[in-house]
Amino acid sequence: ARNVPRRDVVIATKITGGRNVTPRNIKKDCEDSLKRLGTDYIDVYQLHWPQRYSPQANWGQSLKYNIENDNSPYWRGGGGPTSFEDLCLAMEGLIQEGKIRGWGLCNDNAYGLTACTRTAKALGVTPPCSIQGDFSLIDRKSEENGVAEAASPFNENVGFMSYNALAGGMLTGKYIDKPAALDEKSRESAMSALQNPRGRMDTRGWGGTLYRYRTEAAQSAIREYEKIAVANGMSLTELSLRWCKQRSLITTTLVGHSNMKQLKESIKFFQNKDPLSEQVMWDIDVVHMKNRTPIFSSNRVGKDWLGEGEIGEPIP
Repeated sequence: ARNVPRRDVVIATKITGGRNVTPRNIKKDCEDSLKRLGTDYIDVYQLHWPQRYSPQANWGQSLKYNIENDNSPYWRGGGGPTSFEDLCLAMEGLIQEGKIRGWGLCNDNAYGLTACTRTAKALGVTPPCSIQGDFSLIDRKSEENGVAEAASPFNENVGFMSYNALAGGMLTGKYIDKPAALDEKSRESAMSALQNPRGRMDTRGWGGTLYRYRTEAAQSAIREYEKIAVANGMSLTELSLRWCKQRSLITTTLVGHSNMKQLKESIKFFQNKDPLSEQVMWDIDVVHMKNRTPIFSSNRVGKDWLGEGEIGEPIP
């Protein structure tokens, strides 16, 4: 045992999303998590994705809000999705029982965030304290789609947890010269990468799911960001994490690593108190303006599940 006082550790976990999010399941899944974690309370209990239909639930790449999907039997049968009122009251119940300290959202949008905070305030219960979202040099949508404005201390005052700040490892540069397993041209190279994975991109499951970080547009932007990093005497990883730390929207950056060396390296970058220069920030913005959503750009869209999935297939 490491003998770290519980009060010095922040534990966050999630219930899934969609129709699974009901008052009963919110409580049951929380209690099950407490048992598995071996603790008597959770600091932040989040929805993994919205309890309602939302194009944002597909990581944001859906081409539009589809009212036909929202009206489907999955969402509208059996009384429809859990209401914002029932959601807020269920979370408040866990807070009053001492099982959670706060709650939050994930993979949601400005509408979901504001609906939750305003509903909670109208009911006189605890509003969400956080929203978690995909955010990196190649995914800045949350700064531009209303989430940043909604989360601002001047508005709903909700913290933003950025995940995939290194875009599944793409922003380390390790998959640029040697492609991810599923992008290899030869079967031999692909199998070799799958058997000796450098990270999630070299796995069958996550490698397919995380394709959005490997689009042609995304890789083009990454190469330009790497040039900026090299010109300023730092690695692409350092540039990516220090940039993320510097954004006013971000209150917490979640990082994932394949080994302790990578973790220690990231911690070192976050401990650097010197901000990136205005020139570096401007150079980054210049690249960004060439394609503001590179991870949702695709030159291989086809009329099949994979191709349609890249432009936003409905995912319950």
